Amino acid sequence: MNLIYLDYNCFQRGFDDLQQTRIQMEALACEWIFEQAQLECLTLAWSFMHDDVCPFLERQLEALRLAELCTIKIAPETEIYNRAKAFHKTANLSPKDAIHVACAEFIKADYFVTCDDKITQTN
Repeated sequence: MNLIYLDYNCFQRGFDDLQQTRIQMEALACEWIFEQAQLECLTLAWSFMHDDVCPFLERQLEALRLAELCTIKIAPETEIYNRAKAFHKTANLSPKDAIHVACAEFIKADYFVTCDDKITQTN
């Protein structure tokens, strides 16, 4: 079964401007992933980075609801921190993005899914 680490933006993509075709497609893709997790066709991971408080209550509640589909929980680890420092330096990722990528690597995720151009367009 595939293990997927979703960047936090995937948990909230449905709240973005769905008039934009790209955002609508990404929201549908994220929704499909959550449906597959609910059907137990794939495994999702939730990391300590997702525990950041969102300033928008409705979005935070939806993310927490979807978090229940995540059967893998990732706690802070020194190895994640060290890999994140390396990703931050070598791939020019922001510290938060670097930690997300390091979490996905730490659990040996089959896929890292994000809607963030800053991550997908880095070196």
